[in-house]
Amino acid sequence: MRYETKEYFGGMPPSAPPRDARRARLAVSLIFFLNGASFCAILPRYPEMVHSIGLSKTAFGLAVGLGPIGGLLAGLAAAPLMRKFGSASVSVLAQVLASTVHLLIYLSNSWLWLAGSLMFASAADAITDIAMNAHGMRVERRYGRSIMNSYHGWWSLGAVTGGLFGAAAAQIGLPLWAQGALGVLIFGSAALMGRRFMLPCHDSTERTEVAGATPGSAGDIPVDTRFTGRRVAGMSIRALFLVLALGMVLVFAGSTEDAGNTWGALYMTTAFGAAPFVAGLAFVALQGAQTIGRFTGDAVVNRLGDRLTARLGALISGVGMSFALLFPSSVTTMIGFAMAGWGVATLFPAAFRAADDMPGLPHGVGITLVGWLARIGFFVSPPIVGALADALTLQRALWLVPVYAVGILVFSGSLSGRGAQTAQ
Repeated sequence: MRYETKEYFGGMPPSAPPRDARRARLAVSLIFFLNGASFCAILPRYPEMVHSIGLSKTAFGLAVGLGPIGGLLAGLAAAPLMRKFGSASVSVLAQVLASTVHLLIYLSNSWLWLAGSLMFASAADAITDIAMNAHGMRVERRYGRSIMNSYHGWWSLGAVTGGLFGAAAAQIGLPLWAQGALGVLIFGSAALMGRRFMLPCHDSTERTEVAGATPGSAGDIPVDTRFTGRRVAGMSIRALFLVLALGMVLVFAGSTEDAGNTWGALYMTTAFGAAPFVAGLAFVALQGAQTIGRFTGDAVVNRLGDRLTARLGALISGVGMSFALLFPSSVTTMIGFAMAGWGVATLFPAAFRAADDMPGLPHGVGITLVGWLARIGFFVSPPIVGALADALTLQRALWLVPVYAVGILVFSGSLSGRGAQTAQ
C-alpha cells in the first residue's frame, strides 16, 4: 500500500492557494519560528553556564550530547501520537511543553541537572519537529509546489531572533531564570494562538491511497532487485536503505549546525577573547545565512532538485569552514560558520520531503524514522568535539565540520533529483 499526493510539484499550481491553506502556512511558520527561538535563546548563555557550574569542555560536550537521548527515546512516539491526535495538536502542545522545560536548563546548577533538563527538552523538541514538518507537508500539498524550505527559513529566523535575544541578555547581565521565565510566557502562549489556524481533518486528507502499488524509486542508491520483495519491520529493503541514507544526510547536517550552536560562542570566547555579545555572533552568522538559504531555497530546489542543491551546499560548507580554520580570526570564524549554515540550509526540508513521499511506508512513518535518525548527530557530535577540544584544541576539533560536508556528499544520492517530484 502506498499513497500519492493529489496535487504536487510539476503540475500547474493553483493561481491562489485556498484561504485555509494560506492561514495554515502562517500558523505552521509560527510554530517553526517559536521552535527555533525558544531553544536558541539559551545557546549564547552556554559560556556562563559552563563557568558557573565549573565544567570542562569534555563534561559540557557530554551533557549537550546526552540531551538528544531524550529525542531518540521520544521521537518514535510522534507517529502514533499524530495518528491519534493529529499533527496540528501534537506540534503545538509539544512546543508549549518544550518552552516550559527550557526553564529547567536556565536553572541548572550541576552537570546532572543540565544533562537531565537537556534530555527532557530534546524529547519535547523531537515530537514538535516531526509533527510540525508533517503538518507542513499537508499544507505544501495544498499549494502544489515546494514551500518546505520557507518553513525551515522561519525556524532559522527564530533561531537568529532567539540567539540575538540571548546574546543581548548575556551582555546586560539578565539573570538566567528571568530569561527562562520570559521564554515560557512568550513562546508558549504564541504557540497556543497558532493552533486555531491549522488545517482540520485527518492528516491523510491530502493524500490518495493507491491500491496494489509496490515500493517506488526515489533516490539513486542502487539496490539489488532480488531484495525488493523482502521486508524489515514492515519496510522493503530498498525503503530501509533509503531511510538510513536520508538519516545519515541529516546526521551530518545536524552535526554541522551543532558546531555553531554548541561551540560557536565558546570558540569565539576562548580563541579570540570576544565579548559575550560578539561571541554569540558566530551562532547568529550560521543561523542568519541558513535563514537566507532557506527562504531562497524553494526557488533553487524547484530549479535544480534537492540532490544537486545538497551537493553544491556541501561544497560551500566544507570550503567555507576550512577557510575559517586555516586563517583563524573572529571575522573569518563568522564567515566560516555563515558558509556552513548556507551550505546545509535545504537539507532538513529535502530529507523530510523525500521521507514523507517514500512509497511503501504508512503516513507519518518516513518522517518519524528520518527525524529520529537525525537525532543521532546531535547525540554523537558534541561529546566527540568536546573530547577533541580538551585533547587538542577547539580549533582543531572544529575540523570535523569539513568532514561532515564529505559525509553529505556521500549520502546525497538518497535525495530527489531534478524532476523527480513530477515523476511522482
